[in-house]
Amino acid sequence: MSLFFFLSGFNFSSWTSRIPTIKSALDLNEAELGSVLLSMPISSLIGLPLSGWLVSKFETRKPLAVGFLLNTVMLAFIGLAPSPVALVAVLFMFSLSMRVFNIAINTQAITLQKQTDKKINGSFHGLWSTGGIVGIAFTTLLVSLKVEMVPHLLIVSAISLVATVVVYQYLLRHDVAPAKNKVRFGKPDPFILYLGLLVFFSAVCEGGMFDWSGIYFQEVVGEEVFTAGYLIFMSFMALSRFISDKIIDALGVPTTYVFSAFLIFTGIMLAILFPTFWPAMIGFSMVGFGTASVIPMTYVLAGTSDKYTPGMAISLIVTFGIVGMLIGPPMIGYLAHAFSLKVSFISFAVAGLMLIPISKLFFKMQNR
Repeated sequence: MSLFFFLSGFNFSSWTSRIPTIKSALDLNEAELGSVLLSMPISSLIGLPLSGWLVSKFETRKPLAVGFLLNTVMLAFIGLAPSPVALVAVLFMFSLSMRVFNIAINTQAITLQKQTDKKINGSFHGLWSTGGIVGIAFTTLLVSLKVEMVPHLLIVSAISLVATVVVYQYLLRHDVAPAKNKVRFGKPDPFILYLGLLVFFSAVCEGGMFDWSGIYFQEVVGEEVFTAGYLIFMSFMALSRFISDKIIDALGVPTTYVFSAFLIFTGIMLAILFPTFWPAMIGFSMVGFGTASVIPMTYVLAGTSDKYTPGMAISLIVTFGIVGMLIGPPMIGYLAHAFSLKVSFISFAVAGLMLIPISKLFFKMQNR
């Protein structure tokens, strides 16, 4: 399971770190790029009912492996897309398969978490971020060596395909969820609503940074090696996730949400007000550290639901994250086209601040 978290981050960052390359190759402006990126959250939203059904119907290792294999194949085709329309089609399948995989692997992680007293969920997400760092570092190396995008993504896909075949046998077995819950339409469940909103605003920040940090460093900061900002963001995200369990133990979950909000807001504003290399690097590192704990921490809270199984609770909450991804990256593109990329990043600062009132409402409800 650890290797799958790592490879997932490795694959994802290999694609996102090449977004500036794709933007230049297909001659897209910010609004056009935003429209292309819109295909991913739409696909994830469509795939959500499928992924929720799969993890409740089968052992999670089966949709996990199938989703990851399809995602890996689609990664290779991203570099081969000859037009924006073709890229949208490939990204649609890339995102759909990633959604199935993510629901399955996070359900496995929570199932394993319940079997031990030691907090391990943050470390799993730390491995995802570590994979992301390795992916960005690998991309940076290849960019500096003038290696084209197509062979780069083919190499990453080949590594992941071989690893999937080798590691599949070590995944958790016999974890089919009991059929105790069904989604009922009507008044939103406050438990799910508040946790979902926390994931939503975190997804706006994370998704935007994944897709636009490289372009920010290329066009606003003016760095030729445009992966530097993305690399520092992912590095501090990984660091935070490996120590997030200790931070949560020391501060408590409610205070950790406030601390995360402060780091996101301060980091973004630093990068906006002082758009030069070192202030932007420090700012992006703060954003990475701040966003890291929010989603794994919220997933663990979702696993305590007495109304839904962990797989279904995560599936419902992930819906909010998908909507955040739906709004965040394209919104940045449209705002950047209308105003400037620097001004558009203010939306991340606002999204980070929103973690404070929502988390306070959630814990107030829990303490009643």
